[in-house]
Amino acid sequence: MFRKPILYLLVLISVLVSSCFKEDERITPHKPGNYISDTVSLTDTYKYQVYYSLLDSSAVSTNLKATWDLGFESSAYGWRVILNSSNFMKSAHLEGQVFGLPVDTTGAIWLFNPSDGTADSLAIGKWFEINTDNDTIGTNRLLLIDRGIDERGNPRGFSQLVIDSLKNGVYYFRTAAMDGKNPKLHSVKKQENVNNVLFSISNPTEIVSEPDKSNWDLLFTQYTTLLYTDEGDPYPYLLTGVLINPRFVEVAVDSLSPFDSVTYETAQSMNFSKNADRIGYNWKMYDFAVGTYTVNSDLIYVIRDTKGYLYKLRFVGFYKLVNNKMEKGFPSFEFQKL
Repeated sequence: MFRKPILYLLVLISVLVSSCFKEDERITPHKPGNYISDTVSLTDTYKYQVYYSLLDSSAVSTNLKATWDLGFESSAYGWRVILNSSNFMKSAHLEGQVFGLPVDTTGAIWLFNPSDGTADSLAIGKWFEINTDNDTIGTNRLLLIDRGIDERGNPRGFSQLVIDSLKNGVYYFRTAAMDGKNPKLHSVKKQENVNNVLFSISNPTEIVSEPDKSNWDLLFTQYTTLLYTDEGDPYPYLLTGVLINPRFVEVAVDSLSPFDSVTYETAQSMNFSKNADRIGYNWKMYDFAVGTYTVNSDLIYVIRDTKGYLYKLRFVGFYKLVNNKMEKGFPSFEFQKL
């Protein structure tokens, strides 16, 4: 006579207990994007700089590399002034010499920007002191700028440079010819949406704009770096390759895994770097015997872009058929959003 109440009680307990356990959450598998192939046109003289967005799979901006000389850091607390290393530029501090007079380069120590973007060893260096009003005031250091070479290897000349101050987001500076002639005063205002405001010594009124710093990931360009002889001596060299957006982007390299085996999950355990030249130039090698480049497609670059997405990328070519002839200067690559 007690069987039904006991049965009901057991059912009730079962329902109550089961309601205490949360149902397992369903995890949506990570879905990678499609494979995308693209080519960037630097041309056989490498005269262009091309800013590229992985998310948009397209170039967002292109400029002739010779259109600018100096880049003025544009972040809120930025003060650095960089040289355009795609032109093989360098600078020297001329101790005891005076702006606006002919200068002597005897014994000058020439410096290049480091290609990894290291802030404490820039060619122009720390040019200022901070006064009591928190203004950035120049120390009147006279620099001589070697403007390097153009895309044909022709010298671009020299310029004296003194950076006077940085006040209320505006850089004030002076330039003159090497013999002191044609002295000019200039000012450059920071633009918060770019990494650097670009300036041309030859054409100071010409506007050369970097794209918005949140809209590009890779810069296809020539750049200067230090290589080393077999004896360990450093020497500067002009290379063609890829730099990354130093503000947001970071890169890991895998030279062992097949391209198809690199996944979103495996990318999580990789070691990422924000060095500007982490992709660099050595995805291709020059064969001096035959005078051509060979691309190493076994090098896989995993890139975290400005939006935080992960991509894998490899290079597959460096030549393009132009006027019935294969020309260098057209890096081609394939990539996939992980």
